[in-house]
Amino acid sequence: MRIALTRLRTVISFFSPMAADPKRARIRVELKWLNARLGAARDLDVAIERLKTIDKQRPQATQDLRPLEGQRAESHHHLTRALRSTRYRRLIEDAYRWIENGPWSMAKGKQAAKARTSPIAAYSARKLMRWQEKLQKKSRKLRDMGTKKRHRLRLANKKLFYSIEFFEDLFPNKRFSRQQVALKYLRKAKKSLGQLNDDANSRSLAAALKRDGVRTPLQFIGLQFLGPKREKRLIRTADKAYRKLAALKPLRT
Repeated sequence: MRIALTRLRTVISFFSPMAADPKRARIRVELKWLNARLGAARDLDVAIERLKTIDKQRPQATQDLRPLEGQRAESHHHLTRALRSTRYRRLIEDAYRWIENGPWSMAKGKQAAKARTSPIAAYSARKLMRWQEKLQKKSRKLRDMGTKKRHRLRLANKKLFYSIEFFEDLFPNKRFSRQQVALKYLRKAKKSLGQLNDDANSRSLAAALKRDGVRTPLQFIGLQFLGPKREKRLIRTADKAYRKLAALKPLRT
């Protein structure tokens, strides 16, 4: 569900010039709200799965997981309430109506009409090229980035990755091989940046639980498995993928 939601948000961003109207801002706010609810549950799922992998040889593993299992049950309860809420139902209905025949689809004026009638192949080629150039510019400073900037880079990476997938049918078979290579490098960078983001989330979760007086082995993970060596290795992998991506010719249809 989170992946589908990310794809939808990417599409809205990709077509922002022609999908601009007063309702779009409201839809984006509500999609962000839903994504936050899903993300909170997902982060706890990831933390628990990591502990199960690391703690297989530890007798107290099951006992150590109890506090986190309780936190996860509570998080899933909140998510269930959100998905059964009037707010969620209204979001689905409003998003559907907006996509099908929102004000953006009927906006008058030369600029709006021109944006809607722009050939999809030409528009996507320009957009993909700009997004790739923007991503590559950001990625040059990857080794010096903090957690927040790396997170923003990861989001930009995902947007470009999904967008190339969206428009696969626009590329002639012989020329899509270049896009497939680009997807390979973006996938490698996405995986490394995703692991770095999960590491940061695990550390934040451990700190929050510690402040609440909850004892968990997450601190052990933070010291033994989420340290500087792992971080450097993942950054190095992502940086290498971006360098190879930069060596490719710009993405075109």
